[in-house]
Amino acid sequence: MTAATPSRTLTASLVRGALTSPFKRAGRSGATLTADRLTAGNVRVAPAALASYNRICGFPESGPPPLTYPHVLGFPLAMRLMTARRFPLPVVGLVHTWIEIIRHRAAPVTDPLELTVYADALMPHRRGTEVTMVTEARSGGELVWESRSGYLSRRPTTTTFAPVVGAAPATELPAVAEWRLPGDLGRRYGAVSGDRNPIHLYPLTARMFGFPRTVAHGMWTVARCLAEADDPGRIRSVRADFKAPVLLPATVTYAADASGSGFRLRSGSRIHLTGSTTRDGEGADC
Repeated sequence: MTAATPSRTLTASLVRGALTSPFKRAGRSGATLTADRLTAGNVRVAPAALASYNRICGFPESGPPPLTYPHVLGFPLAMRLMTARRFPLPVVGLVHTWIEIIRHRAAPVTDPLELTVYADALMPHRRGTEVTMVTEARSGGELVWESRSGYLSRRPTTTTFAPVVGAAPATELPAVAEWRLPGDLGRRYGAVSGDRNPIHLYPLTARMFGFPRTVAHGMWTVARCLAEADDPGRIRSVRADFKAPVLLPATVTYAADASGSGFRLRSGSRIHLTGSTTRDGEGADC
């Protein structure tokens, strides 16, 4: 897989998604997931593309693929699946709500990967319908990495959800770093990742989807938080929940606990992202 292939694939998928979305109704009665799986074999990490990704996310430029990088490699497959006619939700307007990633073992950067993507669950949500997308990476037939992501299709709903009882208030985490994010961050990350969703590119295209300004990629915010941690190469798993979009340009604060296992991204009192990690030698469950 060349560095240019994901970009071309994603552009075609976005066009297809824009054409098919008007014919889909989020959460329609009887909607079901198909058993479709998409697989790409012999996927190789391009050193120049990896260096660009590491640089924009804050990882060492010459370092190994970060925990989040296989998600970038698998995203074109996910987009192909979600923009297919048989996929029940409209891809236009989908909101990334959470992600879990587990690295089972490190694979040499020179080894080719086999990537598989499929939809695992379709669930009612208090704000619409949420689908869980799974991406798996194998090396020599062995599962070495996997991710699970939630994507929400927003719609009015009459479903009643019981409130969470006895939930402890969120603990304030100490500030570690402050980042000033430029207005073109979405375009720059889109060029590296291939994810050129219109909400990330220009204020005009973002306003077409209900945002007053461009929005930072959720996966960039997760990766940037992991890059800030001590020895990010030892991070084995992460769970991140996206709470509110980061409108660009912005000044945000990265906060983390003393162990570095819990982290948060905020601007003032507004929480954009919460997350937790495990490291090699700790439990692997997100």
